[in-house]
Amino acid sequence: MAAPKKVLYAAPPDGGWGWMIVAGCFLVTICTRAVTRCISIFFVEFQTHFAQDYAQTAWIHSIVDCATMLCGIGFALCYSPAIAMVGKYFNKRKALAYGIALSGSGIGTFVLAPVVQVLIEQFSWRGALLILGGFVLNLCVCGALMRPIALRDDRQNPAKLDLVSKAHKPHFKHFSLCSPLAQDWTGTNLCCSSRREYDFLLLPDFLVLAVSVLFMAYGCSPLFVYLVPYALSVGVTHQQAAFLMGILGVIDIIGNITFGWVADRRCLKSYRHICYLFAVGLDGLCYLFLPLLQSFPLLVPFSCTFGYFDGAYVTLIPVVTADVVGTSCLSSALGVVYFLHAVPYLVSPPIAGWLVDTTGSYTGSFLLCGFSMIFSSVLLGFARLIKRMKRSPAPQPDPKLRLWSNGTVAYSVAGELDQKEGEVVAPRGTTYANT
Repeated sequence: MAAPKKVLYAAPPDGGWGWMIVAGCFLVTICTRAVTRCISIFFVEFQTHFAQDYAQTAWIHSIVDCATMLCGIGFALCYSPAIAMVGKYFNKRKALAYGIALSGSGIGTFVLAPVVQVLIEQFSWRGALLILGGFVLNLCVCGALMRPIALRDDRQNPAKLDLVSKAHKPHFKHFSLCSPLAQDWTGTNLCCSSRREYDFLLLPDFLVLAVSVLFMAYGCSPLFVYLVPYALSVGVTHQQAAFLMGILGVIDIIGNITFGWVADRRCLKSYRHICYLFAVGLDGLCYLFLPLLQSFPLLVPFSCTFGYFDGAYVTLIPVVTADVVGTSCLSSALGVVYFLHAVPYLVSPPIAGWLVDTTGSYTGSFLLCGFSMIFSSVLLGFARLIKRMKRSPAPQPDPKLRLWSNGTVAYSVAGELDQKEGEVVAPRGTTYANT
């Protein structure tokens, strides 16, 4: 069969096969993030079976999340590339595309949470994990949908160009690839290409975003570990606790799609950062009220509110990253951003569990997570405010006013003609010094 012809796009097509990429990313988020969230339902089973405290049991969930964001193994091989591919295919409708793609996390949580509870009751936690493992094999189908796209920006980016320019290629016909000259040339160009590809690491905007992401990731992770145990501790049944996770998941979908659609409006495209920090800050505020909610009817509105704004900022993370670094460096930048999630995801659930073991209450854990997310929002907000203040233009003198060498103002009759219609003045071009 003939190889498929590669088409060079001047800009992302904002449709076509891009919607299949969105569908593939949607399935990826179901098989990765939704399955990871459902580990919260296994938490009590693990704690009972292995007879461990909260801090020790929390390492199971935190290691899964950390490995997904940190390594090149397991879920990481599917999650980050799928998200980056959506950014390659969409520009004008990027936020909406990400909203649909990342809503798989909420839909998967809504569907899987009660199903996993039933599986545990019918087949024990071991059988439930085996069934989930078979479901995750659908990631192979998602990978088959990912079709690379060639963009003009990629060709113009020095990091994407060939290692050897056309002018020097004829000289390499007489050299072996193992020759010292060829190795030195290739090594030098590889270093230059890698350095240029990660130039965004020196951008002040990206550095502030990176620090903000660290605090946000620390705060968002423990809830998906401890929501079910906390609900059980205040007298909620197992089915109701699983239903709380389901509610959080379905409202998460609404947050994904509505915030994605709103952020794509022309009047709000320049305010995507504000939408992002607003959503993160409100999730942190929800954390602060959680210790006061000790019944199922009160936990339902919490799940709705937290789930909505969680879906909102998750959708906006790749959009805000693309606004900071551009489309050509989006894959590398997203890799760094999700890499920064790894350490907070690793340490925050065990720290929260240690606080529960030490104090005998969830209050300290939830307050720490809430203040962490609020600080993330405030930090990014102050950075945007300082940047806007620096960009504000200095007051400029009236262009119609001219200065003589002694600093006095010279008035132009032409300027006076623009302001005083019908008044008889001296001929055009005549100027008088202000005495």
